[in-house]
Amino acid sequence: MLVWSHDASGMTDAMTATLIRRSAILPDGICIQKVNDLTLFKFTEQLGNRMQVLLDKKKSDALTPDEVMEPDEVMELETIGELDNIFSYINAAMAAQANATA
Repeated sequence: MLVWSHDASGMTDAMTATLIRRSAILPDGICIQKVNDLTLFKFTEQLGNRMQVLLDKKKSDALTPDEVMEPDEVMELETIGELDNIFSYINAAMAAQANATA
């Protein structure tokens, strides 16, 4: 994912790209938890709290047009959200497979 940052004047010719890698979140943000007979991927409390802070900020931004999320925060929220979707899918697939073999 790319985040474009502008200089203070907002000029587009001064843009630089910053890469946010989903894998950078994995070591400290993801844990594996055993629930009944399933092994599930979950967010750590720290990453779950960070996602909630970003969601709250996004919600408040929608209510207050003068305040906007920083581009890096938007990309961070999108990255966490995408990982949430991926892990939800993997966990559901693993649960379905476990139920099919039970």
